[in-house]
Amino acid sequence: MNESEDAQQRRRRRGIYLLPNLFTTGTLFAGFYAIIAAGQGRFSVAAMAIFAAMVTDMLDGRVARLTRTESDFGLQYDSLADLVAFGLASALVAYSYSLASLADVSFVGGKLGWLAAFFYTAAAALRLARFNIQRGGANDRKVFLGLPSPAAAGLLVGAVWVCHDLGLAGTTMVVPVFLVTVVAGALMVSNIRFHSFKDVKLSERVPFFHVLAVVLGFVLISLDPPRVLFLGFLAYAGSGPLLSVIRWRRRRRTQQGTL
Repeated sequence: MNESEDAQQRRRRRGIYLLPNLFTTGTLFAGFYAIIAAGQGRFSVAAMAIFAAMVTDMLDGRVARLTRTESDFGLQYDSLADLVAFGLASALVAYSYSLASLADVSFVGGKLGWLAAFFYTAAAALRLARFNIQRGGANDRKVFLGLPSPAAAGLLVGAVWVCHDLGLAGTTMVVPVFLVTVVAGALMVSNIRFHSFKDVKLSERVPFFHVLAVVLGFVLISLDPPRVLFLGFLAYAGSGPLLSVIRWRRRRRTQQGTL
């Protein structure tokens, strides 16, 4: 290979790396827009922006793997975009909608409101940092250690979207929103294992039932996006603790059986 061909190949490699990073930029943009919309009181729009960020976040990694353009730069950029969209933006949506009203109750209540939002944001940052240093382990493709930040955002922002869609004022829903914020943050930094679904390969043949389930999922979401998405992320967030209890009980029965 001569020098000109080698230079052309290097230019092609640099150009193709732009593709997955465009999706990552979409995640960052959606998170930033959600912050703007929440500040204007458009909480449904802010929630839709966060869920749009989940789509672009899912696509950037898959596009990088399909085009073989994975890089350390892409990994770090993706984590920063996730922190903005699923950490900071999601916390600010919950704070603007409901948690800020705690300041009207008392001085201590106001502090609890923004501390809950900060706890969630810090938990998302810690969750992403832990994911990066543990990336590539034996169980990396099968399970997540701690609730993934997009799922936590889906749980928190989904709850805000449902409440706002029902016409409920944030001041009346401050206790549920506060609890969801704290619980979602705690699940992100916990050692509870959640199924990653990364073992599902889109390039392989799947049973017809799987395709039918995907179609039914889209139908259900289109019927009532706020409630269906919130219930879906609520079920996923609850699956980790539930399976942990089941595994603990099995181990306990096994230990009792060996005595």
